[in-house]
Amino acid sequence: MKGYIQVYTGNGKGKTTASLGLAIRAAGAGLRVHIVQFLKKGDYSEIKALSKFENITVEQYGLGKFVKGNPSQEDKAAGALGYQRLCDLLKKNEHDLVIAEEGNVAVMCKLFSEQDLLALMELKPANMELVITGRGATQSVMDRADLVTEMKEVKHYYKQGVMARVGIEK
Repeated sequence: MKGYIQVYTGNGKGKTTASLGLAIRAAGAGLRVHIVQFLKKGDYSEIKALSKFENITVEQYGLGKFVKGNPSQEDKAAGALGYQRLCDLLKKNEHDLVIAEEGNVAVMCKLFSEQDLLALMELKPANMELVITGRGATQSVMDRADLVTEMKEVKHYYKQGVMARVGIEK
């Protein structure tokens, strides 16, 4: 089966949720899934749920805090490790679906460059599906992708002070 490059971007809610839904669908079909999460660290509800699937692996390459302004050396080191891990996964070609969760945000935060992300897209084997999530996808990344979905915020209860809720947003 031919694999494609999908990008889920935009300011609306649902980018990670969409990619995780795809991961579950793929796992249900017996496909091997690997998720590399940038900028995240912690025991999120989705990590607990995904751990029940033997054919889904999740690795986190973040410090568990928002990157504001320039990233710290530790942020950059974590991002570099995640980027290298993605390169290794694509080169080994042992998975059917690889998800670079918050890959676009990692570029925005300067954990690695747009050129690095484009190079990663070129590494993708023909049979593998690659999904890149996160707001702020660059035009070059969207141009290179086969499918781009932009999540548009129309209304969000966060603006009324509702914080992320366990099991719904985290």
